[in-house]
Amino acid sequence: MATFSLNVNGKKHQVDADPATPILWVLRDHLNLVGTKYGCGIAACGACTVHLDGVAVRSCQLPVSGVGDKTITTIEGLSEQGDHPVQKAWLEHDVPQCGYCQAGQIMSASALLESNPNPSDADIDAAMDGNICRCGTYTRIKAAIKTAASN
Repeated sequence: MATFSLNVNGKKHQVDADPATPILWVLRDHLNLVGTKYGCGIAACGACTVHLDGVAVRSCQLPVSGVGDKTITTIEGLSEQGDHPVQKAWLEHDVPQCGYCQAGQIMSASALLESNPNPSDADIDAAMDGNICRCGTYTRIKAAIKTAASN
């Protein structure tokens, strides 16, 4: 066990954890931030996506010891009121079906728009590659990203 000082959603947290513990489990089990989902455990599905200094990363494979002084943003920290442009576009386009993958999808999409406010279809496809939606709402996801980009 070791003590880690983490900046999560703009707040400092002290966490005692095994250095190899994936940040996903630190978020969920230590900080009770359960919006970030466990999907596959091998960084292949995207359900666990969070931002690390604004970059979309898969939290199931990122050990807490690898975070250092970087800032973590989870779906809970994206917008306190759920009014981030991507979240609003998600509702406008009725994206969620079961909803399980949506936090990871939204985190990937918002990181894309932060780095590229006017993405092409190819940019969207590249950024969202590996974010799996079992319900198959990919067409609505792309439309929502385009709407969020235009706002």
